[in-house]
Amino acid sequence: MQTAEGLPIHHEVFAGNAAEAHTLVPTIERVLQRYPVRRVVLVADRGLLSLDNLQTLREIKVGARPLEFILAVPARRYGDFEDILEAFHRGACAQAAAEVTEEFRWQGHRLIVAHRPDLAQEQGRRRDEQIAALQADAARWTGKLDAQDEGKRYRGRKLSDGGVTARFYKAVSDARLAHILKVDLTSEVFCYDLDVRALNRARLLDGKLVLVTNMADHAPEQIVARYKALADIERGFRVLKSEIEIAPVFHRRGDRVRAHALICFLALVLYRVLRMRLKDRHSPYSPEWVLEIMRRIQFHQVTLHQNQTASGLSTLTPEQRDLFDTIDLPKPAAKQV
Repeated sequence: MQTAEGLPIHHEVFAGNAAEAHTLVPTIERVLQRYPVRRVVLVADRGLLSLDNLQTLREIKVGARPLEFILAVPARRYGDFEDILEAFHRGACAQAAAEVTEEFRWQGHRLIVAHRPDLAQEQGRRRDEQIAALQADAARWTGKLDAQDEGKRYRGRKLSDGGVTARFYKAVSDARLAHILKVDLTSEVFCYDLDVRALNRARLLDGKLVLVTNMADHAPEQIVARYKALADIERGFRVLKSEIEIAPVFHRRGDRVRAHALICFLALVLYRVLRMRLKDRHSPYSPEWVLEIMRRIQFHQVTLHQNQTASGLSTLTPEQRDLFDTIDLPKPAAKQV
């Protein structure tokens, strides 16, 4: 969301079908009543886009303005844009050394396409390795089947063409490569085919991100950056569920549940501040590792003869001292009484 003064946009994340998209309206209305927000931008991942959902989103109003959105196109729908992606791939992507973006028109909306060469190379490498490993397995099984037909015996159960076909098809499906390595399930003998056209199409889509938006005042690079911020928000939810352990909540009263959630939210804010300070100082440590190191600092209090007490802090290690300097916090005092 964005205020009239141009403060940063905070994204409301929603995923669901077209009917559920209508539940956005009362949620947005409650937010607008509580906060002086004049602009709402919906940012959603690949699970929301469909022609029905787009029509629903067009009908939603925020005050007098239409709801703005940035939606990621599911990979399964990339075939609808194959001509656009191919032209983009042969043009801007051909000699790209860093991320490149380009804008097109689709269904009356802006279609933003981004390409990361490093990600494309990594995705292609992993796929080629998987295909090579599967083809090696297929060659090994084919060799055994041929040898069995010639009378050679192997230890264990005898292989059959049907059994090899089933095993290979499962391996290909588990690797999500059934559209490239096409196993003939109707043949009496084990056989498969490498679909070169499908492989080339997969390589065309490597490293690509396709977004649909109706935001008119953002450059393509800004649209991509806004969408990628969604991952940072989702990372915060993962931290709440894992390190901060917001659930389960063993409270019966509503005020205590809200207090618990507030404490967890404040913990998340402190976690994010810690992460930003580590990043600014180019520290190799993650927030989780810093908390684990700091957790070893202990404060001890001892009572002697029921009336004499002494207290003190465990000695800080050089690593712990350096971390306090890195995150710009004062070192705890070694208090003694």
